[in-house]
Amino acid sequence: MSPRIKLGILTPSSNTSLEPLTQALIANLPHVSVHFSRFRVLKIGLDGDGLDQFRNESIIAAAQLLADAEVDMIGWSGTSSGWLGFEADERLCADIAAATGVPATTEAIVRTCATVGVDCSKERHLRLSKNSAFADIQESVLDGVVGEVAGRKVQAITTFCTNLRAAQRVAYWEEVHGIPVFDTVATVVWEMLRVCKVDMKPLEAWGMLFTKN
Repeated sequence: MSPRIKLGILTPSSNTSLEPLTQALIANLPHVSVHFSRFRVLKIGLDGDGLDQFRNESIIAAAQLLADAEVDMIGWSGTSSGWLGFEADERLCADIAAATGVPATTEAIVRTCATVGVDCSKERHLRLSKNSAFADIQESVLDGVVGEVAGRKVQAITTFCTNLRAAQRVAYWEEVHGIPVFDTVATVVWEMLRVCKVDMKPLEAWGMLFTKN
């Protein structure tokens, strides 16, 4: 019998997509459970109020509540490193581990990929800043924007927002376009399961990523 694995996930307070998507992702792994802790995020922006939402102090406070549940790993299911940079996520993970004694990870597909030699210039965005609004984007809209990006001779696609209801469409997009698609809700789950040495074969229907242990 597989040992029980408890995953802790940090969630922006206005996000209503990542929790049900994450629960659906692990539904075929009966020995894995997911537990969530929230901190306040209302908007996405580069002004002072927008940036202040992502101060490590509030995120670490939420992480400490997950540590109370003795989770095996803590994941930050958000994409703020897209405008704060890789270094911000690296510091956050180190600070969480130091404060809780629990290893931490985060998605690593960011707008700042250019700093490590990845060209992300072939993009399409939805011009939203109210975080809760991303959850209202319909699949038909996502199908359209993914199709536009796929037509630009890219090697991979990311749906870069954990409040987009997109993870359930990844396998469909990969089949239609023949291009790997990395959803930021799914990448956090994948990394946590990989580190915890969980066999991800039952999740292969969620896309190419889950065939790579």
